[in-house]
Amino acid sequence: MTPLVPRPVAARAGRAADRAAWGALVPVVALAAGLLFATSGQTAQGSDLRAGDVTELSTLIDQRSELIAAQQEQLEQLQAQTEALTDQAASRDGAVAAARAEGDGGELSAGLVALTGPGVEITLDDAPRRPDGSLPAGARPDDVVIHQSDVQAVVNAVWAAGADGVAVMGERLVATSAVRCVGNVLLLHGRTWSPPFVVTAIGDPAAIRTQLSSSPQVQLFLQAVDDYGLGFAVREQAAVALPAYGEQPTMAHATPAGG
Repeated sequence: MTPLVPRPVAARAGRAADRAAWGALVPVVALAAGLLFATSGQTAQGSDLRAGDVTELSTLIDQRSELIAAQQEQLEQLQAQTEALTDQAASRDGAVAAARAEGDGGELSAGLVALTGPGVEITLDDAPRRPDGSLPAGARPDDVVIHQSDVQAVVNAVWAAGADGVAVMGERLVATSAVRCVGNVLLLHGRTWSPPFVVTAIGDPAAIRTQLSSSPQVQLFLQAVDDYGLGFAVREQAAVALPAYGEQPTMAHATPAGG
């Protein structure tokens, strides 16, 4: 007779060995998990690790804004010193005085002096949300915010109307100014602003209104105003005050005096 092989006993022995192996691994896995949790807690220090990129970006923007403010203050001090030294040189040198007079004559068109006069104040704003937080029917999130093209269309129309000076959010625009938006945040001259965006201009209010009405780009924006409830208002002002451009113009081309 063929001897019987005790398979059940062997199987039980195998299972016992497996349990022993798993039993040895469980403490190792638990220890590793504990180390991961401890490392994560030490790294987070009470903060949300998932929001790390957003937090770093917000901190970077704040730091950059503080740096720009400090540099602006330093720039104003240096400009005052330069003005004083130029005045001293002009009092002793006729060529310097003539160059100074020629430069002063171009300050108005370059936006380097403050202006006051009649004009308009134009406000552009995102559409308000409905009470339940929903968007207008058929609208996408992009449809209910002010875009760079909207601000630029209004600024271009105001210039085309013959405005003597234009400012956006109190920042005087010059030939090299660039109005940009990231999402619904406006970037201008190294600073950031959130809506509502305010464009102020010195010029003939009637001419400005006419140009706004005839500009195809502004009309495209006004269609979105009607469709999605974006904010747009033009108010005439008896006295608009525009500051001088706050930065030192960058010299691109120069020739020696008298050469």
